[in-house]
Amino acid sequence: MELDTVFITLLLAAIFSSLAPYQFEYVQTSMNCTEAQKYCRNNYSDLASIRNSADVTELLKIVNGASRVWIGLVKTVRSEWKWSLGDPVFYTARDSLYRNWASNQPNNDQYNCAYMSQDGLWCNDNCATQRFFICYNHSSKGFILVQQSMSWRSAQSFCRSNHRDLSSVRNQSENQQIQQLMNTGGVTAAWIGLFRDSWEWSDKSKSSFRNWVSNEPNNIGGIENATVLVISGDRKELWEDWPCDSQFTFICQDQFVLIKQNLSWSEALTYCRQNHVDLVSVPSPQIEQRVMSVARRASTAAVWMGLRYSCGVNTWLWSNGEVVCYQNWAAGNSTGSHYCREQRVGAVQSAGDQRWVSLPPTLSLNFICSGP
Repeated sequence: MELDTVFITLLLAAIFSSLAPYQFEYVQTSMNCTEAQKYCRNNYSDLASIRNSADVTELLKIVNGASRVWIGLVKTVRSEWKWSLGDPVFYTARDSLYRNWASNQPNNDQYNCAYMSQDGLWCNDNCATQRFFICYNHSSKGFILVQQSMSWRSAQSFCRSNHRDLSSVRNQSENQQIQQLMNTGGVTAAWIGLFRDSWEWSDKSKSSFRNWVSNEPNNIGGIENATVLVISGDRKELWEDWPCDSQFTFICQDQFVLIKQNLSWSEALTYCRQNHVDLVSVPSPQIEQRVMSVARRASTAAVWMGLRYSCGVNTWLWSNGEVVCYQNWAAGNSTGSHYCREQRVGAVQSAGDQRWVSLPPTLSLNFICSGP
């Protein structure tokens, strides 16, 4: 089968069920949040977005000598309902948009947390109200009814510490499961993981993951519209809102993500398309410098890029369909009529001068994905 048609295998859909981490870069220069955002967009992709607690852990590993750093969460004028379990991979199609509000709900712009009543319908309420709540667990138990009265934020912390998160409700079947769990336990109302806020990520990513300190965001003075991650002390790993003109070091994310798994070229292509955007393309020397920097961290001698030789047009193409214009081949690797017989794809060397090499697609190598 020609590589033009080799894209998706169902096997990998089961193997790779979660998103790989972003490639995070720590910048040790203090700037205000606007300057930090501009710097990240000019030199990487954007200020860091965080999708889950694993991303928080990755960020903490790379920061040295700072108590707080900017991340990419900024306040907007829009207010939307979102799930506490913010990892996009947990949702398919439009099931993150499932709602089962009672009549005339939500009914108060100041009440930003949702609970389920015993009839399975949802209402909004003051997040400080003390209620029982529903956690979601990875195990076969699924939904867990916790019969302790807590505020929504305290319930969220409990679920994240003891299970995974406050429960999302993705469809009517899950709604009925939770309703039955509540009725069996004699509970008339319980918090679920739906909340409303006006914060969004600088790169417009869909993650609704939030990890605020208990009394944050508090918008002191009405000017706290940007977010820092606390690196040390009793608030470590948690977030605070700060005025954008404050000066902090910051974390960027790169759109180029090194995956240290050894896969064939077509498996790598499938992985990138399922978890990011595509295998990386290198249209210019500027982009190449960033890709080379990422490739140097690889555990294999070469790293797959989105290069494939097309016999149909007798030239090299990127996996997104664009013709290769800028090239940086090692000697003897760029052309050859035998490529149609042998099938060849492209990789960048991870050491030395890091020129490009043509290789059989069945080799197992690390690879670089491009993100949004």
